[in-house]
Amino acid sequence: MKRIGMLLLTLMAMPSAAFGAGLEINEETLFEAKFNIDSMHTKDGQTYELSASGDAGPYGRVYLSYVMTNLQSVDGHGEFTGYAWTQSGEDIFTATLQGISKKEGALYKMYTLDLVNNGVMNFAIGTVDMVAGTMTFEVGEID
Repeated sequence: MKRIGMLLLTLMAMPSAAFGAGLEINEETLFEAKFNIDSMHTKDGQTYELSASGDAGPYGRVYLSYVMTNLQSVDGHGEFTGYAWTQSGEDIFTATLQGISKKEGALYKMYTLDLVNNGVMNFAIGTVDMVAGTMTFEVGEID
């Protein structure tokens, strides 16, 4: 987990010109999100669908769904799209999720850019453990 936090801190410290688009993470908004994988399946052995639920800091209990692919056919790598939703009182928040993944030993790393329906943009780095059935992310709001 310290490696993820250090990577986020490193990204925040880099000049925004390094990203061209000016990616800056607001460190005051950093939080950890922990999920349990509820289900995962494939219909063709190439595209995988994953559902998870858990606690995502200020968003409370969040439900996620991902479609994971490897359209570039790069061993140990892939890309994903997804959707998240949560309800806080009467307010419902949704988010679109998109990013890339990389297999590192028995774990998978996920790098994701997410847009929430209230206009918040988040960047997250996560670790997925398929054996334990867990997903843990360090999340920060993009300024």
